[in-house]
Amino acid sequence: MAGLGIEDEAFIRGKVPMTKQEIRVLTMVKARISPTDVVWDVGAGTGSMSVEAALLANHGQVYAIERNSEGVSLIEKNKEKFGVRNLTVVEGEAPDALKGLPDCNAVIIGGSGSHLSDIIDEISARLKKGGRVVINCITIQTLASALDYLRTHEGDFSYEAIQVQINRLQAVGAYDMAKAINPIYIVTGEKK
Repeated sequence: MAGLGIEDEAFIRGKVPMTKQEIRVLTMVKARISPTDVVWDVGAGTGSMSVEAALLANHGQVYAIERNSEGVSLIEKNKEKFGVRNLTVVEGEAPDALKGLPDCNAVIIGGSGSHLSDIIDEISARLKKGGRVVINCITIQTLASALDYLRTHEGDFSYEAIQVQINRLQAVGAYDMAKAINPIYIVTGEKK
């Protein structure tokens, strides 16, 4: 069984975007997933984050919510490849797809389909005290929405945000050159 920080190449990918290894590791650290936690992965894509979460919550349950049928198929394939039996794939769009799920200890948001505020409203009602929501923001608009929501709900959440830029060295002839991975903001809210 793999540990935290599975190599990107180990996942079955297709054409669906995937969160890179270094960002997955940082997201898991911010989510503080425990072995018995219930975790929601909203906008799960290929399921790379869901698999990592399922390995951490090995006596808990992870729900991968994805609206794209190709993504749903890839999550199922990655679930099988990594043998994570505590991962349930939920096909649908959040926040509606969250309605039947059990209350949670941690939520990871990788995609929100422009419904971030509505999704966090649903999460806020269902996230246990001390639970964490971790929002990976690729665009400035998502970052602004996440920060605005958490600021206006400061009675419900404490929050922090970091900006991460990863560069991987790549051999170019006799030299090594930095190859940038898109920068990302990781916003973490903790339920008061």
